[in-house]
Amino acid sequence: MAYTKQHKRPGQPKPAKRSRQQRPRRNAAMQRSLRREVPSTVGLLADEQDFTAMRQYRTFTFDDHPSYLRQIEALLRTLASRQLHTAVALFDPEDFAEYCAEAGIDPDAAASRSRYTADVAGRGAGIPYTGQPLAGLLPQLINKAVRQATWEYATMLLADRGECADCGQDIGRAAFDRASRILMRLLEAAGPGRHHLVCSVPAPDEQLLAVLHADAAANEPAELDASEAAEFVTVLATGIALESAGGLVLRTSIEGAPDHLHGWRLHQGRLLPLTAGEVFSAYCTDAATGEPLSPEPGVEYCAGFDVTTDDPESHH
Repeated sequence: MAYTKQHKRPGQPKPAKRSRQQRPRRNAAMQRSLRREVPSTVGLLADEQDFTAMRQYRTFTFDDHPSYLRQIEALLRTLASRQLHTAVALFDPEDFAEYCAEAGIDPDAAASRSRYTADVAGRGAGIPYTGQPLAGLLPQLINKAVRQATWEYATMLLADRGECADCGQDIGRAAFDRASRILMRLLEAAGPGRHHLVCSVPAPDEQLLAVLHADAAANEPAELDASEAAEFVTVLATGIALESAGGLVLRTSIEGAPDHLHGWRLHQGRLLPLTAGEVFSAYCTDAATGEPLSPEPGVEYCAGFDVTTDDPESHH
């Protein structure tokens, strides 16, 4: 006699009956596990002006900015409590309107706001939420957005420079490579310590500003944040490519010693050292009024040092 699925062999134990509730419970557990693998991004309207601009949309249903911020903070805490990776990105209403117009989507829709938020975070402008208070997160978020906008604008300026009429080399790429070498030479010459660098470059539409922090031990290369370094080099490269009259400052801190402050100015794509007197004057003069300011305690105002590279002077 042939045995079928409906017949049990002699001596074979009965298969355990699966509870009807087991599969739904198992599926729900698997879905919860999968949800923990999906990142969340929250778009944040940082100030009252941006919040007011979004109230023109019927589907944006919040009435006042303080209440909106409280709801955002509650949402972030809920997402964090569920062990979900969450990032916060700055929501810019003007940029959002342009984004919707270019993409051909309706700005008065939650799906459009969600799509824009994901796009902004994808550009690297978001900050991970780790439970920090919103009051502390907001300044970080604004600073990150400003840095991102500065980097994008500087990158565009470099790309627009085109090729050198004399040698055919890409001017933006050459300036970026030269700025990278200048930064490495600066840090090598600065030696050990905690270094704080600021580069300021006037551009056609705005003043570009980049900040870089670096830590260097004796006889060791400096440790840099990769994104900060890329932004700093891009801004410096823009000054070189545009031959702008910008400037660069290096402050070095070593425990138990006064801080050393060095300065340089950009001139026709070259970084020229300032004298100690020029550095002192720049830091001890009120930029708005021209009135003298008291020197900062524990700081030595030093001349810039030579930063030489083997690059050609400039491209045209």
